Amino acid sequence: MILHQIKALVDAGVTDVVLAVNYRPEIMVSFMEKYEKEYGIKITLSVESEPLGTAGPLALAKEILTKDDEPFFVLNSDVICDFPFAEMIKFHKNHGSEGTILVTKVEEPSKYGVVVNKENSSCIDRFVEKPVEFVSNKINAGIYMFNSSMIDRIEPRPTSIEKEIFPVMAAESQIHSMELPGFWMDIGQPKDYLTGTGLYLNSVAKKNNSLLATGKSFVGHCLVHPTAVIGVDCKIGPHVVIGPNVVIGDGVRMQKTVVLEGANIKNHAWTSSVIVGWHSTVGKWSRLEGVTVLGDDVHIADELYINGGKVLPHKSVSVNVAEPSIIM
Repeated sequence: MILHQIKALVDAGVTDVVLAVNYRPEIMVSFMEKYEKEYGIKITLSVESEPLGTAGPLALAKEILTKDDEPFFVLNSDVICDFPFAEMIKFHKNHGSEGTILVTKVEEPSKYGVVVNKENSSCIDRFVEKPVEFVSNKINAGIYMFNSSMIDRIEPRPTSIEKEIFPVMAAESQIHSMELPGFWMDIGQPKDYLTGTGLYLNSVAKKNNSLLATGKSFVGHCLVHPTAVIGVDCKIGPHVVIGPNVVIGDGVRMQKTVVLEGANIKNHAWTSSVIVGWHSTVGKWSRLEGVTVLGDDVHIADELYINGGKVLPHKSVSVNVAEPSIIM
């Protein structure tokens, strides 16, 4: 999803991207180099030696973010939507204040922290955490735009942008909300990631249906990398994403599944609500379901049943997993 975010930023005219990373930054370095060339942009990694919260990384990247007076975007990496960046730039410049938060409406605001605007205004009045009585049904969508001056509000220490920075900006009438059109999903958990993938594919179908896979093997909306190899007599979809250099065997059945780069799904395997990690293998006639997640380099033997298994990287599984569990 990070690549989807970067592509949307590029389409909006962004040429510099900063990624705040903490865990194993060397993997991100090699991964992002090819996309710098493909998109013609500069990608800088801001590496945290210790977790700095949701605001601290901005202070760490101050030199890059304040190199000119242009506003900049801030995105949580675990959200998916249509990313209306061009509209957001226009909205932000029109209101003239220091910050903009993208918000989305929810049916049960009592589960969230909500954003309350001033009457008949996009200017934010306050934030209310899990309100008991209805005050708003708009929540923070995790996508922001700030003037470079905003960086001066943040110290290079663990800081919450939502709890420590935004309330101060609201008290000074320096932050506005823009309502997000279309779908939105927090995809930080496997189940939500799979749901968000389906929402994204539905959006792609509406915007540019030619990007989706076609043919008798596919049902509904599926996205297949050109380097993937698909066997005969398969039924794939709906809501399936197949990554680079994936091999799908003959007679495979697959729905609501994401298969990452280099994985191998062998003949007559069946997957539903599954994430298959990089370079992993699903054996012949195996059945995986129930939000099963395979880490990097996981190998499932032939003719196994896995229900809700979360398999850590570099593991081989040779017995059935009938109940949701973590395989270490």
